Amino acid sequence: MKKSILDEKCMLFAVRIVKFYQYLCTEKKEYVLSKQILRCGTSIGANLRESRNAQSTSDFIHKLNIALKEADETQYWLELLKLSDIITEEYYDTLNQDLSELIAMLISSIKTLKSKVS
Repeated sequence: MKKSILDEKCMLFAVRIVKFYQYLCTEKKEYVLSKQILRCGTSIGANLRESRNAQSTSDFIHKLNIALKEADETQYWLELLKLSDIITEEYYDTLNQDLSELIAMLISSIKTLKSKVS
C-alpha cells in the first residue's frame, strides 16, 4: 500500500519526537513530561496506521479522531515544556509548526470523510 503524505509526515514527526525525547532526557534531565510527549507524539502516526485496517468508514473516521486527540495532547505537552522554560521558543516553534500542519491535515481528512458519509 502506497503511503500518503499524511502517513509520511506522521512518521517524520514521530522520529523528531523520539529524538526530542532523547534530548530532553540527556540534556535537560527531564523524565516525566518527556515520557508524556513521547507517548502521544508517536501515537499520532500509530493511530493513523491503525486506521488502514478500519472495518468501516465510521471506524476509519473514529481512528483519525483518536490520532487528532493525540496530536492535540502533544501540543499541550509541547506548550507546557515551553511555558516551563524547559525548551526555547525556537525549539517550540519548529516542532509546533510540524504539529499544527498534522492537525490541519487530520481535520481536513475527517471533514472530507464525514461529508462523504452524510
